[in-house]
Amino acid sequence: MAKTSKIVKNEERKVLAARHAEKRAALKKTISSVTATPEEKEAAGKALRKLPRNSSKIRIRNRCAMTGRPRAFLRQFGLSRVTFREMALNGLIPGVTKASW
Repeated sequence: MAKTSKIVKNEERKVLAARHAEKRAALKKTISSVTATPEEKEAAGKALRKLPRNSSKIRIRNRCAMTGRPRAFLRQFGLSRVTFREMALNGLIPGVTKASW
């Protein structure tokens, strides 16, 4: 089980990223625009740097929904490999069976 503080901090990052997503996208579009003047690009860069660091989508860590484990995350199920294996062996995930050939 992951530390509760790490899980909470990651949830706060998700909220911040959602709140600032539109503004960040607009500023990045201005920076990469061919038609924008250098002054506009510089102003957009400054505005982007003033936003909170944790509002960046990159800083969100994929974590297991059950345990909060940050490593070995399976995106399709939203679980870590350890939790996934336990649940699959107990028959809690429909359609998943142990491989045998």
